[in-house]
Amino acid sequence: MSASREAPSVAYHAHSLTDLEELEGAPSPHFSTEHHVTIESADETLQLYGYRRHLPKTILVWIGTVLTLGLLQLVFYWYTMLKVRCTAYKSSLREAEYILVHDDHRNEVFRPVRRMLPKEGSKLRIPDGHGGHLEVDYARYFTYRKLTYLWHPQENQFLTIQDLEANIPLSFYQEMYKAMSGLTLPQWENRTVVFGRNLIEVKLKPLPVLLFKEVISPFYIFQIYSVLVWYNDNYQYYASIIVLMSLMSISMDIFQTRRQEKKLRSMVHSHETVNVQRNGQNQTVSSETLVPGDILLIPPHGCILQCDVVLMNGTVIVNESMLTGESVPVTKVALPDTRDDDDTLSFKEHSKHILFCGTQVLQTRYYSGKPVVSVVLRTAYSTLKGQLVRSIMYPKPVDFRFTKDLFKFVGFLSCIAFVGFGYTIAVMIMRGSPLKKIILRSLDIITIVVPPALPAAMSIGILAAQMRLRAKQIFCISPSTINTCGAINTVCFDKTGTLTEDGLDFYCLRAVFSPEVDSFSRPKFGEDMNDFQMDELPKDGELLKAVATCHSLTTIDNELCGDPLDLILFRKTNWIMDEIQPDGHVDETARFDMLQPTVVRSPVAHFGSESDTELAIIRQFTFSSSLQRMAVIVHNPAEAGHRQHLYVKGAPEIIASLCNPESVPLDFGDVVNRYAQHGYRLIAVAKREFQMSYVKAMRAKREAIECDLTMLGVIVMENRVKKQTLGVINQLNKAHIRTIMVTGDNLLTAMSVARECGIIRPNKRAFLIDKTNKERKDGRTQLIIKQSVSSSEDVIDIDGVSSTHDFDPESNNLIESSYHLAIAGPTFAVVCDEYPDLVARLVCVCDVFARMSPDQKQLLVNKLQEVDYTVAMCGDGANDCAALKAAHAGISLSEAEASIAAPFTSKIPDIRCVPMVIREGRAALVTSFGIFKYMAGYSLTQFITIMQLYWLNTNLADFQFLFIDLGLITLVAVFFGYTPACEKLSRTPPPTRLLSLASILSIIGQLVIIGAFQVFTFVYTAQQPWFIPYAIPTGHDEEDRRSMQGTAIFCVSAFQYITLAIIYSKGYPYRKPLYSNLPLCLTLLAVTAVSIWITVQPADFIIDWFEFDPIPYFVDRLMLFMIAVVSGVLSYTYETFFIEQVILGIREKRIKRRQITSGSKDSNKFERFLLSIGSEPNWIRSSIAEGCASAPSLPALAARPSDVTPLNGSIGTYSHNDEHGQHYLSPTVSEYTDRSSVQLLNSDDTSERPKNSEHV
Repeated sequence: MSASREAPSVAYHAHSLTDLEELEGAPSPHFSTEHHVTIESADETLQLYGYRRHLPKTILVWIGTVLTLGLLQLVFYWYTMLKVRCTAYKSSLREAEYILVHDDHRNEVFRPVRRMLPKEGSKLRIPDGHGGHLEVDYARYFTYRKLTYLWHPQENQFLTIQDLEANIPLSFYQEMYKAMSGLTLPQWENRTVVFGRNLIEVKLKPLPVLLFKEVISPFYIFQIYSVLVWYNDNYQYYASIIVLMSLMSISMDIFQTRRQEKKLRSMVHSHETVNVQRNGQNQTVSSETLVPGDILLIPPHGCILQCDVVLMNGTVIVNESMLTGESVPVTKVALPDTRDDDDTLSFKEHSKHILFCGTQVLQTRYYSGKPVVSVVLRTAYSTLKGQLVRSIMYPKPVDFRFTKDLFKFVGFLSCIAFVGFGYTIAVMIMRGSPLKKIILRSLDIITIVVPPALPAAMSIGILAAQMRLRAKQIFCISPSTINTCGAINTVCFDKTGTLTEDGLDFYCLRAVFSPEVDSFSRPKFGEDMNDFQMDELPKDGELLKAVATCHSLTTIDNELCGDPLDLILFRKTNWIMDEIQPDGHVDETARFDMLQPTVVRSPVAHFGSESDTELAIIRQFTFSSSLQRMAVIVHNPAEAGHRQHLYVKGAPEIIASLCNPESVPLDFGDVVNRYAQHGYRLIAVAKREFQMSYVKAMRAKREAIECDLTMLGVIVMENRVKKQTLGVINQLNKAHIRTIMVTGDNLLTAMSVARECGIIRPNKRAFLIDKTNKERKDGRTQLIIKQSVSSSEDVIDIDGVSSTHDFDPESNNLIESSYHLAIAGPTFAVVCDEYPDLVARLVCVCDVFARMSPDQKQLLVNKLQEVDYTVAMCGDGANDCAALKAAHAGISLSEAEASIAAPFTSKIPDIRCVPMVIREGRAALVTSFGIFKYMAGYSLTQFITIMQLYWLNTNLADFQFLFIDLGLITLVAVFFGYTPACEKLSRTPPPTRLLSLASILSIIGQLVIIGAFQVFTFVYTAQQPWFIPYAIPTGHDEEDRRSMQGTAIFCVSAFQYITLAIIYSKGYPYRKPLYSNLPLCLTLLAVTAVSIWITVQPADFIIDWFEFDPIPYFVDRLMLFMIAVVSGVLSYTYETFFIEQVILGIREKRIKRRQITSGSKDSNKFERFLLSIGSEPNWIRSSIAEGCASAPSLPALAARPSDVTPLNGSIGTYSHNDEHGQHYLSPTVSEYTDRSSVQLLNSDDTSERPKNSEHV
């Protein structure tokens, strides 16, 4: 039992522990001296570093921990690398006691290496990666994010157990199935030790642990420090309120965490009693005891699968909506018996034989009374369901510059705090203050400059946006992604079910009629037929029989279920599918592999007085998105012998390539192209007859019989665009958000739908790129580019969308290219493999990608991200899972609230959810910017106030701090994010850089204005005749904080905080106006009214509580109010006109224009590409044709004889060059195909015509 196995990609780095490697014969990477390796496992890349404990260092660390009362361990908790350096030393991975793990997102975890021990008196058997096992005394392993990484002594590296079990030969499973003895008890015990329990367990952390982890976050540690300072400085009221608020916040956080844990646990935690074959006996055990290699018997009437298994016999109908979002039942078939020992199990290639954990088994079918057998592949967190749970438990952090800028700005505020720290010490020493007061005041200044509530305030916008999305039936499992949605500039759409309706409507069929027996002519298409009329169809109605049998429909609870397309076509035939045998009542679950496993019977009306035709479907080759076809083997019981019929349906070009060329009409390509260009979806149908016994037919390989087919005809289906699609695409185009179609459908059909829904604009030219069957002299495939038609202006709204290749000052962005490109998946694969230098430019201008496999969709998203696009992907979740996960924001149209497919799941069954998500993302992003600037402005405003009062050797009173921090700041911050998103998408995207010049100038400018008015108030008050200077307490007198200057500055600053809130809560154009946020408006009105009352006519109890040294005259108090009003007006004017008009409106756009036109690295890559290639597609012609002597010129194409088919890259027909036969090449030009340059060059005015088609 062996199989070739490729180990996971491991990049070894020369982190030598000694100088021995410099000597001759230094150990290779497969020896044990490596300190660092890079491994790729599942969806992540991990950097592993080996370490051993350093005992002397560890002892010193514990002494330091005791001396610092645990603070040293707190620092180690925050900075893992510091802990590593202080307690361990580097070692080889083979000898390591600890592993330092770095992931893709710069997370660092220090994990202990443990020993896996066998049962006493036995050896431990671990997988060797080739289907066999290694016997060892013990195994070294560490765990990371619920996965076990095992040290492999042969590979000399850590591998996950699922990697070791990844490439087991198919023969291994077949042998287990044939033996049917299952695992022996020792084998099961050994595997239980290695693989662990089959349990996806979300443990509820104890409340003390949750509390402790919450409290030791830097935010709350800073709160504890602040409260200690305030209590020592006699701010009891304020400190007590902050403690109370912090406790409430901690309680809410713990409550939310516990609720999410319970919700996740209820969603994923399940176990059942299952039947397995062990020790040659059928045993009933708990699903938690399952291990890979167990033989699992699946019950006939359904269950929830608790592990990933491969099906060995029978058929199973499952619902995989939890994993894919696709609620259509899926039929899984048994793993075919192969004699090729080199074939290994692939989860991608053999997905039709694999049942995944968490999916619901609706029904199983096999011989009556016999069980459906499967072999366990993966358990617990290694399963596909386990991956979903891990993605929820450990969400991908958003790599967003906003977060980095936030920490940089907090660092900047810390620098200001230390400046204030020095200023305070100097002033206090000058004033002769006691040492305790100097220490308290200098420490207090740090709590003022760095607002402790900043992290909590920053999440308000995201939480509010998440609540609004949930109200619109859009669910998000990764809230941090919402801010990223504000930067989206490209959206990729799947076609079927996303842009178009889920179901297809039957339009017509075109049967292929064979020529007369003595005729030398080719088969021809008949006229359009709107029904399957047996007497009008050729070949005894073979096309009707094919459509009636070639499907994956089944009966569940006496109801026909399956793919919607199959249902529509089958119902159109009016045939009857009867899975109940005529000789008695047979349970649904027992209908498998009988003489007539599934009988399809014709209605009597089709054959008049003749008896019904009965066809038995004896084997299905289910639809494969990579093969783009499905097939069935059918037997007619009325026919003698072993005559079998193979019916195949699928993509026209695929089916035509499998057919005997003699059976395909010459105008096949023209007919297909004509319908495809009008947006119809085409399905070609073919057949083959052969003699084969029943047993051989069940074991025959698919590729061995799917050849030399006879074309029967094409079925034309109408796929209507959803009525909401055009409006949404126009909305996105107006907002200069690029729209791309990525579909598995035909290229011309995709282009037609793209025209209809507005992805291809009427004011831009459209070109197709296709591959030919010819090779260039350098061995690369020859490509062709030709012009197609654009959309009609009657259906596409082009108002406000420019067609010029220019910089748009309104959108602050480079306009999209002045043309569209479209490409099919096979051609895209050729470009990626043979012309890799063109891929980056191609994805910048290509807006229609057809015939794309799931892997190619993911590749496209990655390529768009590489040229600096921020990409959203919207799909139905079935074939788009990989692309949805790869995008910055994946939106799955699904009934489920959470699926493995995407961070966003929309119950709205159309693409209206896309602009909703983008609008909410922009609102959340702008809210985060605004609240950050508000909190920074608040702390710096208070800093200026305190600096002036420290000059007097006094401070704000307890209730003054309380009014500012609780009444003015906290209440405003809580409601700040409740301003709804604007209904219209702005043409200008919001800024994504917090440390931009505009943000910095805004904060600094407001600081200057606020500081100037506070200093003016400070000086103005001191100049008044009624002014009484502050008397500094002497000796042990209780500190009296009352001062007239302090009272005046406090009154003015109260309005300045309100002004900052109004300025930074501005909505347009990303949020609705301020008045739409009723709670915030009411709060601002209330605190403004209270501030006017406190300033102009304070009551006696206010004077006592706030410890005012009152301003004696009403006129002077009114003067303070007027100073605050003038300050507010000036602040608002500065922000509105200077920042928004001059800096953002003029300067930023000039800089952007200069960056793009000069090709600066500060601009996005796609902008630089569009600058060079956005006006004409000549770049692709010249790039590919360069140095290619075999590339024919346009005149050469025009001079070709008429009997040579021009290679226009569409669906194929035949060349007449070969006298002895005809070869499948490409179609002839007809009035329906895209315009070719050959036709233009043959006209008289070629010099004035565009070059529409060219070999390149």
